[in-house]
Amino acid sequence: MRWLELKLPPPLVWLLCAGLAWALARSAPTLALPWPGRLPLAALLVLLGGASGASGILAFRAARTTVDPHAPEKARALVRGGPYRFTRNPMYLGLLLMLLAVCTWLSNPLTLVAPVLLVGWLSRFQIQPEERILLEKFGAPYAEYLHATRRWL
Repeated sequence: MRWLELKLPPPLVWLLCAGLAWALARSAPTLALPWPGRLPLAALLVLLGGASGASGILAFRAARTTVDPHAPEKARALVRGGPYRFTRNPMYLGLLLMLLAVCTWLSNPLTLVAPVLLVGWLSRFQIQPEERILLEKFGAPYAEYLHATRRWL
């Protein structure tokens, strides 16, 4: 399955997972659990997700390195500041938070399959190949970063 590595853009994977969440919610409307506060929580998750993703992009741009998820070998710098002090993947964390916002808004427990699939896909087909390439490119400093900073949170 290595042929799938770094092939699908993460925003497309997010869109597919969001579509799956919507389809699952529509397929079993009787499982919906509307609860007060879900809309403000969904909005908060969107804001947190957007902030996480945007801060990751801004940190990469400040370091003058690529944000292209298909070409981690083009990275010119190892970014460890900003959100990268807390998570190695703030952009992917942002996608996860925004998908959790969709699931919260849909208010159906079946939708929680989608975030699990998103994390699984990104971990296996995006993050692991990126880590392999960056470890080869940056060596010991990247190995130290891998050890010191969590993949997600």
